[in-house]
Amino acid sequence: MMTLLLSACSTREKGMLCAGYVQTLSGQPQGKIEGRIVDRFSSFSVILADQRLESGPLQSADRQQYIPSAVTREGWLAQRLSDHRFCVINAPQDKMITFNCPSRTL
Repeated sequence: MMTLLLSACSTREKGMLCAGYVQTLSGQPQGKIEGRIVDRFSSFSVILADQRLESGPLQSADRQQYIPSAVTREGWLAQRLSDHRFCVINAPQDKMITFNCPSRTL
């Protein structure tokens, strides 16, 4: 029973493989990247080849008007744009990555 429970939890952590589009803050394209998004409703993780970003608890005064967001320990602004779109922004590096994930069916 314990093995089944542990395997179920680890399966969920695999997340979704998503296409990422890298650009400067002014919108200049800088290429594409692939990342894995682990979505946990109130937070998410971005797993890249060279780093892992944890959003922490996403905050929004009104989810109908404001994008749920948080700042990671590394200083990135993490945003949930929709159920299948996520964005991480690093102002000092002038970098923004927007991830488009496959739509999920319930």
